[in-house]
Amino acid sequence: MPVFRLPDDRIVFPDPRAAEPSGLLAVGGDLSVERLLAAYRAGIFPWFGPDEPILWWSPDPRFVLFPDELHVGRSLRRALRRRPYEIRFDHAFAEVVRACARAPRPGQSGTWITDDMIEAYVRLHEAGVAHSIEAYEGDTLVGGLYGVAVGRIFCGESMFARADDASKIAFVRGIEWMRRHGLELVDCQVRTDHLERFGARPIPRDRFLAQLAQNREGPGLPTGYWADAGAVFLGRSLHGGDGVE
Repeated sequence: MPVFRLPDDRIVFPDPRAAEPSGLLAVGGDLSVERLLAAYRAGIFPWFGPDEPILWWSPDPRFVLFPDELHVGRSLRRALRRRPYEIRFDHAFAEVVRACARAPRPGQSGTWITDDMIEAYVRLHEAGVAHSIEAYEGDTLVGGLYGVAVGRIFCGESMFARADDASKIAFVRGIEWMRRHGLELVDCQVRTDHLERFGARPIPRDRFLAQLAQNREGPGLPTGYWADAGAVFLGRSLHGGDGVE
């Protein structure tokens, strides 16, 4: 199948079902807020290296986590009970993205989170669409993750940890909050052993696109819900009432 070249003068994407077997769909365009929103709403995401053009992907199958299927292993449950970190929400988005860019990746010599990508996702955050979940030890950021909210779908992008289980605990608490507030699906994009251990699994791209179409319209979770999450995360409901406890 051909790889499509995006026009510079208008925001348009080909049908994601036209992607190559690898998931690669298109090349070109830019990382404007408008284009990124159009991509995520269509089930497409950017992923490219520092010396590559902007590449757009829509893999089949799609790796996802249904919040009701979250699996927390025994050792992580013990860590959660110790409550080693304070979990915050949208407290330091840019710092989280930069930390993800610097995090070592086994088998990778560099990062796909380039300076242009950092700037683009900070703009998405300022637009109320991209969000971060952070783990703090005192006043020190020790772990976290970020992603993009599309209605009742959360598209996870990356995570990092500088202390034991920090990103895992932030991830679990984030999924618990999303489940309480009616999010239907976490898009993990492509398979990793790490996310599979949490219960993520592959589904056909057609099913993912159908889920996305059903949940991207309407109010979804308004910006206020995400802004108010910080109070929830710092309160008793986060540290005491979750199913993982």
